[in-house]
Amino acid sequence: MMTVQRASLLGAPGIRARKGQGQPLVMVTAYDAPTARAAAAGGVDVILVGDSLGMVVLGFEDTLHVTIEDMVRHTGAVARSQPPQLVVADLPWASYHSGPREAVNNAVRLVRAGAGAVKLEGGTKRLKVIRAVLDAEIPVMGHIGLTPQSFHAMGGHRVQGRSPAEAKLLVEDAIAISDAGCFALVIEGVPDALAAEVTRAVPVPTFGIGAGRSCDGQVLVFHDIVGLGGPRAPRFVRRYAQLETLASEAVTTWASDVRAGRFPAAGESYAH
Repeated sequence: MMTVQRASLLGAPGIRARKGQGQPLVMVTAYDAPTARAAAAGGVDVILVGDSLGMVVLGFEDTLHVTIEDMVRHTGAVARSQPPQLVVADLPWASYHSGPREAVNNAVRLVRAGAGAVKLEGGTKRLKVIRAVLDAEIPVMGHIGLTPQSFHAMGGHRVQGRSPAEAKLLVEDAIAISDAGCFALVIEGVPDALAAEVTRAVPVPTFGIGAGRSCDGQVLVFHDIVGLGGPRAPRFVRRYAQLETLASEAVTTWASDVRAGRFPAAGESYAH
């Protein structure tokens, strides 16, 4: 049986140290106490409170509607479940784009809510922000490739780095932000070969999502893994359960019991 290393219990430095250790890292995106408890019990290495909560939990079409207040609230909900894993929280759109001061202030809010690190999107254009947050003693995870907060500028949610010029810039971005001090990188929506090149080029672990098998680890959304993500799933998702179907069946059975007078029974009522 493979022994699972729990480097995450050491926080961001422990995750950083896992580069090149052979066993892939596992990160899951969770948004509240119940999903965080399930992820923690499942033995993941990192729990990410992602701004994808805008689509997965809040019902928006994109991540741009998510505010720092939303992220503080959901980060606190995850942290109060007291997972032993490192909790990373996304800095949402417009919470760091105006410069270092805004970025540090909002990163501090997420740490006070319970995060052990923050994640932000972008490459070389974010170097000043990354360095400022690191100067505030807050670990930073980078995010390159398909960056959902930039989908308007990218022309939609499309695979990045397909041309040689795009691929070169993406590798340069990865090297720049890892050299600036990011302890890990998310690589989203890029061809497998390019993700492999980035992973070889940087001294920190890479987490792939829609980026093939060559990254140092993988990340998926909890709701996608367990079948709560709706009828359509991205190509890179593999569902390991169908909880939405099971939940609907449970509610249907309960409603039938209520209508037939079978619920509540004596044992589910108070006599005095």
